[in-house]
Amino acid sequence: MKKKDRVIFRCQSCDHQTYKWMGKCPGCGEWDTLIAEKPIDNLSSGGRFSRARATPIPMDKIEFDQEPRVFTGIGEFDRVLGGGIVAGTLVLIGGDPGIGKSTLMLQVLSKVADSGKKSLYVSGEESIRQLKMRGQRLSSALQPSQSLSNPTKSTPSSSSSSLLVAAETDLDAIISMAEDEKPDVMVIDSIQTVYNPEIASTPGSVTQIREASIRLMNMAKQSGIPLFLVGHVTKVGSIAGPRIMEHMVDTVLYFEGDRSHVFRILRAVKNRFGSTNEIGVFEMKDKGLEEVPNPSAVFLAERSINAPGSVVTASMEGTRPILIEIQGLASSSGFGNARRTVLGLDPNRVALIAAVMEKRLGINLSGLDIFMNVAGGVKVVEPAADLGVAVALASSFLDMPVPEGTTVIGEIGLTGEIRAVSHGEARIKEALKMGFTRCIVPENTKKLFQNIDSIEIQGQKIAISIIGVTSLKQVMEILFQ
Repeated sequence: MKKKDRVIFRCQSCDHQTYKWMGKCPGCGEWDTLIAEKPIDNLSSGGRFSRARATPIPMDKIEFDQEPRVFTGIGEFDRVLGGGIVAGTLVLIGGDPGIGKSTLMLQVLSKVADSGKKSLYVSGEESIRQLKMRGQRLSSALQPSQSLSNPTKSTPSSSSSSLLVAAETDLDAIISMAEDEKPDVMVIDSIQTVYNPEIASTPGSVTQIREASIRLMNMAKQSGIPLFLVGHVTKVGSIAGPRIMEHMVDTVLYFEGDRSHVFRILRAVKNRFGSTNEIGVFEMKDKGLEEVPNPSAVFLAERSINAPGSVVTASMEGTRPILIEIQGLASSSGFGNARRTVLGLDPNRVALIAAVMEKRLGINLSGLDIFMNVAGGVKVVEPAADLGVAVALASSFLDMPVPEGTTVIGEIGLTGEIRAVSHGEARIKEALKMGFTRCIVPENTKKLFQNIDSIEIQGQKIAISIIGVTSLKQVMEILFQ
């Protein structure tokens, strides 16, 4: 067999190569992932895309002025990016199908175009007529009285002449289009549809995605065009394609949310130009996504007062504290094995807290079904919500509500001690803004507020009662006597 006729089998999950087909990949152990491809010379790592050799320069000799960021006008989106779009950045946005990724990016480009900047939206999944239909739906703006983010300003039109759209999947054609139009911001939806016709593999394969990512990265860095790549998410929750794509980009954003809820969360998991813990909260409506500038008010809007099994705690998402309602239910089990159903929290952490309550408080939960939920579809992973989980379970077990106006914050150790949490002042101030005047916090956090009986917020002094605790037993005595 001639070399030009030889084929290789490449794994679509881990990029492992072999000259013989096998049902199971030797590299990652996945089944039916080896696809036949013809070896291509001069890929992106070769000479076809090689540039002039770089010369090392001393750091203090580099001249650099802070470049202004491009503000999209969507506060929640700019917050997650670290304050706006950086020139030449490569951003990857992932999320489940139908979660709203394309809608969000079309709204972002619409805002950028309305500010007078040229934006380019390249779609490999929709025709330009379909894009026009979606743009008309988004341009049918909400009435000023319906806007959550700004009640005096309506949503801008999505039909601006500065917003260019194209339906293209050829990699060379997309790069040529960007070089000719020179947009200020560019979106490719999605990276799995882009292909290089010189490579004998299907779009979405490891080879195609790697080739497209490298060439688009070089194009963005050389031209200074901010480029957003939309990526699909697999069943296991990771972005489809090789993990190397996440390492090449500057920023990785995940668009999360439960389809049964109207709220969507944009979360940064990697950001070279900002915090990696920031989130943006949006509300899905029939005319697009609306930013939610005060998530605490939205998540607590339908909370029942004086209901057993409900408690409010403050969670830090990046630099912003958000009040969330943790709900717990402990009921008798009708089956042989007690069930543990947890939504929005780490199931292992809930099991740990239940074990501590049994050992340190004498509350027998082993034979009861335990159900935990975070209202609004929010996911909480930080340990500062531990005390909220324990209080919600105890409130349901004792059938006694948490006193009105009380919020709890703290991490629980295996010995039942309450450990300090970070950003205690920001959490307490957020609770005060929402009308909570009694805060149960770790003793070490309370030391920051010694001899303080009020805090000034927006020019008004609000009386507070900050109670420091050292053990879980002490918390239960305070709340349930």
